[in-house]
Amino acid sequence: MKMTRRVATLMAASALAVSFTFGAAQAAEKLIISSWAPPTHGINAKLWPRFIEMIEKATEGRVSGDIKYKLASPPAQFDLIQDGAADVSWIFHGYSPGRFVATKLIELPGYEGSAEAASVAYWRAYDKFLKGANEHKGVKVVAVHTHGPGQLHSAKKVTSLDEIKGMKLRLGGGVSGDVGTALGATGIRVPAPKVYETLASKAADGVMMPMEGKKGFKLTEVAPHTYQMPGGFYRGSFALIMNQEKFDSLSDKDKAALEKVFGEEMSKMAGGVWDEIDAIGTEATKSTDGNSLNMASDDDTAAYAKIAMPIREKVLGEVSAKGIDAKAAVEFIAKEMSSYGK
Repeated sequence: MKMTRRVATLMAASALAVSFTFGAAQAAEKLIISSWAPPTHGINAKLWPRFIEMIEKATEGRVSGDIKYKLASPPAQFDLIQDGAADVSWIFHGYSPGRFVATKLIELPGYEGSAEAASVAYWRAYDKFLKGANEHKGVKVVAVHTHGPGQLHSAKKVTSLDEIKGMKLRLGGGVSGDVGTALGATGIRVPAPKVYETLASKAADGVMMPMEGKKGFKLTEVAPHTYQMPGGFYRGSFALIMNQEKFDSLSDKDKAALEKVFGEEMSKMAGGVWDEIDAIGTEATKSTDGNSLNMASDDDTAAYAKIAMPIREKVLGEVSAKGIDAKAAVEFIAKEMSSYGK
């Protein structure tokens, strides 16, 4: 009988311990993550899982995340987070013309380096020069990052700048729109998830996107030919944002822990992910029948540098008007990128 009582006591204690453990696991704060990219896109396959891993590790499991799809359209993500309908999201600044101006500095043609290098440089420039513009008012900026060099993907093979004139191109907004206009193309604006059907229906002749689009948005099927400009025609600007009230509601301990991985570390991760998915897109292009990669000639590269100069001056003027030393910021970004990893 004594043994029975002892066993019963041990079993009860074990059950209680399991209950406490389970309760602690259940008590983790789950951030609702809104993602507008397709579920199979690299952002959902790589970036968000790493984001969750980073915040779980930083908070020892007290804060986690849960990815939700199609909560709002890509351009509506900022308001979704600001209103508290979700806790965290990923925004493309070019989808909100007029709302984001300072962010266009990182989109300019002419930067050389990886998306990781660009994203780290971008965060440092944001912290040093751009944050004061307060363009993300109402949300907490978790990270800023870029995609890889934006290239031209088209149904017909393009091998020179002159061939772009007169084409109908899907352009994402921001500097990419200025680039399309400068090259004589007609711009069509649709969010990235609509690119495939836009090209499949022949409503556009091509699209400017990073290489990841060849895989992530199935461009190998509808835009098999890629015309590449060294360094890209432009870069896209993104931010990971969080509802400020949700962040403020966390314990001081968890806020401090998250701040250690937010900012440069999270920006570096996001840029690094983009380098990975660009490589996947490039490989998909090389391995798919009927697809081609066509590098711009030295003459066209030099010609594009001249074409891009007025775009650069226009953007510098717009950003300077917001009280930012735009020239110093661009020089800072270029220097940070060139020295990255050295």
